[in-house]
Amino acid sequence: MVTAIILIHTERDRITGVAEELADDAAISEVYSVSGPYDLVAIVRVESNDRLAELVTGRMAAIRGITSTETMLAFRAFSRHDLESMFTIGQ
Repeated sequence: MVTAIILIHTERDRITGVAEELADDAAISEVYSVSGPYDLVAIVRVESNDRLAELVTGRMAAIRGITSTETMLAFRAFSRHDLESMFTIGQ
């Protein structure tokens, strides 16, 4: 599984709309509105780098109001929760 954190700049009047559209995508597990230089942060969990590329350059690029993104790949998760089992259904 590939986990990515995507930092998102949006048009000011589209923050909520963009967040709602992103949250509708099954690959995006969480979307946060945040303080600081970015408007939104999306947590993405996908099966491959190809799927991540499709999401960022295809689906997200088509969402009206996103002005730029920065994608960070997670190498390792450190958590008290078993994240892998939370996002593995029927396997």
